[in-house]
Amino acid sequence: MKQLEGKVAIVTGGARGVAKGVATAFVKAGAKVLIVDREAELGRETEAELKALGGEAAFMQVDLSDRAVLPTIVATALEGFGKLDILVNAAQASRQLPLAETPDEAMDLAFDTGFWPTFVLMRMAYPHLVASKGCVINFATGAAFDAIPMQASYVAAKEAIRAISRVAASEWGPEGVRVNIICPFANSPGVQAWKEWAPDDYATQIDKVSLRRIGDCEKDIGSAAVFLASEAAAYITGHTLMVDGGQTKAF
Repeated sequence: MKQLEGKVAIVTGGARGVAKGVATAFVKAGAKVLIVDREAELGRETEAELKALGGEAAFMQVDLSDRAVLPTIVATALEGFGKLDILVNAAQASRQLPLAETPDEAMDLAFDTGFWPTFVLMRMAYPHLVASKGCVINFATGAAFDAIPMQASYVAAKEAIRAISRVAASEWGPEGVRVNIICPFANSPGVQAWKEWAPDDYATQIDKVSLRRIGDCEKDIGSAAVFLASEAAAYITGHTLMVDGGQTKAF
């Protein structure tokens, strides 16, 4: 049996990058996946790719910054697949600016697309995850541990996500719901763009990677997410897993 056979997952930001890698790895592991993204064309393309793999997948176009529509995501997964076992919060938008030049709007963008959707979807998914003894996988960043310049709003939102994840792990553990965090370093479109506009910072971070390569969104990050969602990780919760080739060695 595949590791996630019969499981149902929601993956936000699933039309591209790391989240697409997770969605692809989930489908290959037997899960049914609802991809949530604001980009309609990319979302439909990803849905078709996952179905071509022989899996079950659906795409839902949502602007995650619109809090009013977030409850419909969980409802759509339940309507389409009958239950919910895994919630993956991977979507995030942000602007890269020096902290002293970061306007309120930039901080709002990071929290409105990352923290708030994560919080609301966790809250909405909670009773269904209790019923399925399911799990949450949230995404944070090693940039917070390394204090990478120009990332103030991004790391603020990600560290807020890590904080509520740990609280949820404490509160939900007695009911059999696990909550873990992945901090990835992978060759996503966002990292590719960062390489272009901040090549020196990018080179500095690559030099810290012990394995001397940048991660693959599906094979490296997606595989780690499959592990955390599977029975193999049944005794792991409240943990931050650095899936970054050794870029960050202590936290």
